[in-house]
Amino acid sequence: MKNIVFIILCITTIMQAQTQRNMEKTIYAYEIEDIYGEPFSLANLKGKKVMIVNTASKCGLTPQYEQLEELYQLYKDKDFVIIGFPANNFMRQEPGTNKEIAEFCKANYGVSFPMMSKISVKGKDIHPLYQFLTQKSKNGVEDSKVKWNFQKYLINKNGELEKVIKPRTLPTDTEIIDWIEAK
Repeated sequence: MKNIVFIILCITTIMQAQTQRNMEKTIYAYEIEDIYGEPFSLANLKGKKVMIVNTASKCGLTPQYEQLEELYQLYKDKDFVIIGFPANNFMRQEPGTNKEIAEFCKANYGVSFPMMSKISVKGKDIHPLYQFLTQKSKNGVEDSKVKWNFQKYLINKNGELEKVIKPRTLPTDTEIIDWIEAK
């Protein structure tokens, strides 16, 4: 009887370790804070395609908020979500507080997709999620650098990085639409 219990315990431990290793190559390993200071577990997005985008309120690309919201409204009921991460890494184009950013996004663009607390997307203080997104050793796909505001990371339904989209590529570009609509 002790041998059976020992074997079951070993199998359970091995399975838990494998699950943890699998999660390490996905966004599901991360819990972040939304723009209102509440915890937001990316594990809750299992089974959805996700676009992660770093945002800024005072950038020439800021009008992309409009297309992001349009895209979100079109596909939010089809297992797709957009997550915005305000960041002040490029020419101080996101100087506001979380409260100011939330008000700006709602008032100017009607943003209803999830917005997270302001983070750093590059440099010494890069957020752990962005370490994952930009380092092949963590994401298993590719190394990348966040080149500017509104760079997009496309995450498949298994939580794995699939594509990096340049900042100037509009959210409604056919490359992104085709990716969302692909099974």
